[in-house]
Amino acid sequence: MKFQIDHDLHIHSGLSLCSNDPQQNPEAILNYARSNGLRTVCIADHYWDESIPGASGWYAMQNTAHITAALPLPQAEGIDFLFGCETEWDRFNTLAIGREMMEKLDFIVVPLTHFHMKGYTLFDGQRESAQTLAKAWLDRLDIFLSRDLPFHKMGLAHLTTYGIDIDSWENYIAALNCIPQAELERVMRRAAKAGVGIELNACDMKCSDADLEAVLRIYRAAKTAGCKFYLGSDAHHPEEFGGVSAYFALAIDTLGLTEDDKLPIVRL
Repeated sequence: MKFQIDHDLHIHSGLSLCSNDPQQNPEAILNYARSNGLRTVCIADHYWDESIPGASGWYAMQNTAHITAALPLPQAEGIDFLFGCETEWDRFNTLAIGREMMEKLDFIVVPLTHFHMKGYTLFDGQRESAQTLAKAWLDRLDIFLSRDLPFHKMGLAHLTTYGIDIDSWENYIAALNCIPQAELERVMRRAAKAGVGIELNACDMKCSDADLEAVLRIYRAAKTAGCKFYLGSDAHHPEEFGGVSAYFALAIDTLGLTEDDKLPIVRL
């Protein structure tokens, strides 16, 4: 059976400071699910657990008390409304969530590619070559997969985001192309063995046909390795829900995904 567009596990509410939109509230997210026939949605607001040292000023405000202000979530028959987060991974390979919160949350989105947070999540803020960015992409994924974590309820967010080099689209695409095929296949086999979800982020698919293959190469390798996928709109405002299904369909159709390729927590 073809991979069904019946979920969205990466949605920000107005509590994420990069949203700060009162219209992007849990009820609006539930309405999005109803309108699009989704069976599962998940709030994944930005989060730095106060039990973990190293939060920036921006992240320190987005602590447990802050994100749990969304609770209790509204409910509707036939829709599972999950409570999760998008945590962080800094330049020192710190995962910004502790064990207690890992156990409490339904789903945890981990962004290893927030390279745009220069000097905080990667290096010292200087411009980096495509080769250096490609090596960082691989190194961070290897270190993450070496940890003892509840991978069954974790997803790797936007592995191909343009945030890899937000200042140069050309260097961003070059960085994806610089990831050696053999190394890409190796690390995706590790991801498949761990059971971590691979996110198909709608924003990552918004590129020209000429550049799309550089993006899709990553996910082709993940599929070949046996990784499981989930969908994430990464929406921060209600208007961003419009059109995401077309980008999900593009990824699903191009990769030839079936329900067997879907992360178990959202599989039919």
